[in-house]
Amino acid sequence: MANEARSQVNIKLISKIRPIDGESEGYEMLLTGQLLEKAGSIYLKYEEVQEDKTIRTTMKLGSERALIMRNGAVKMRLPLNIIEQQMGHYESEFGSMPLVIDTKEMMFTKQAVSGDFHVQYDLLMGRQSVGNYTLDITFTEVQ
Repeated sequence: MANEARSQVNIKLISKIRPIDGESEGYEMLLTGQLLEKAGSIYLKYEEVQEDKTIRTTMKLGSERALIMRNGAVKMRLPLNIIEQQMGHYESEFGSMPLVIDTKEMMFTKQAVSGDFHVQYDLLMGRQSVGNYTLDITFTEVQ
């Protein structure tokens, strides 16, 4: 088995959505999750509950590439790449939608068992932008 380091972390997640049509919205969540270092990659895992439904999120973090995968009540694969647009998908009880992700900014800094991740991206469906998304995540080891 490859070397693997796992730590419990507190996560502060701030999300801002600026849709093309409608009001901007934002939310902040405080969560507990796991930071996993495996094969030279860094993963952040956490669960959130929305409307009594659990969503499990795994994020592979980097400064030029990242990946957000969600499973449970929502299924989503959101590859982020600062160099080129990426194809992803979103599934819900209403069906599956292909997505194009145009990453505008990405930054990742990590200390021993803490760090910050920032990404801003446009989400496109059917070649039309549906909005601009900003995600800021700070994680620190549980003491």
